[in-house]
Amino acid sequence: MAVRNIIHYPDPRLRKVGAKVEEFDAALSNLIDDMAETMYEAPGVGLAATQIGASVQVFVVDCAHEDEGSDLRVFVNPVLLAAEGTVSSDEGCLSFPGAREQIERGERVRVRAQDRTGAYFEIDADGLLAIAIQHEYDHLQGRLMIDHLGPLRKRLLHRKMVRRAGTSATDETHE
Repeated sequence: MAVRNIIHYPDPRLRKVGAKVEEFDAALSNLIDDMAETMYEAPGVGLAATQIGASVQVFVVDCAHEDEGSDLRVFVNPVLLAAEGTVSSDEGCLSFPGAREQIERGERVRVRAQDRTGAYFEIDADGLLAIAIQHEYDHLQGRLMIDHLGPLRKRLLHRKMVRRAGTSATDETHE
């Protein structure tokens, strides 16, 4: 296992849609292990493969409290089947270091995915797990936290991240 570098906004690789995983092999297992180690080291509660430059439909989440054991969940080729209700929460993102924003998401979700061996499963989630699933699923579709913001908040966050990265404001559209 290895800790990988996390890509930061406005890097255009974050906008790339992940490809469907076809091979459930040692390379995939190694990627998942590296993702988990990277997420825990960061620290975060979720990480999408696209955030470390692997353009595939894989994300990991672990929403266990600090005083609980690990609850690592692996989602390969996830599909959001349903979302119910609405909840607004204070979200951060490992690709937006230091940023916290109020994001509105579904309160409850149902998702179908495969595990690291290719076995299918479905899960109903609410609370932090539902939010993390939606956040990481968005990454696999090339959608980011900033896309859920209104025009003013979007502009402010974009400028903050561009300054942090030391890049030109034209590197990524913010409208």
